[in-house]
Amino acid sequence: MTVTWTIDNLDRRTSDGFVTVGHWRCTAVDGEFSASVYGTCGWSDGKPVVPYANLTEQTVLGWCWESGVDKDATEAALAAQIDAQKNPVTATGTPWSQE
Repeated sequence: MTVTWTIDNLDRRTSDGFVTVGHWRCTAVDGEFSASVYGTCGWSDGKPVVPYANLTEQTVLGWCWESGVDKDATEAALAAQIDAQKNPVTATGTPWSQE
């Protein structure tokens, strides 16, 4: 399973470039199966402080994980979703239309 964390967007103040919100996504892919989760993290004045032009995606992801996004739990939840796709416990349809 391949897991990819990304920052989709940042909200910032135009006056000083302070990032107030990070929009993150985590996607897991295992062959033809995939699962994804999207969330946001917010920061108040004073922390974190890095000039907007100097930010990297890894820096902002680190802030998200430090701010309470549970990286391991998120990845485990995505793995469980993929497992449920591979091994479904429910199905839909009608017996007369199955071929």
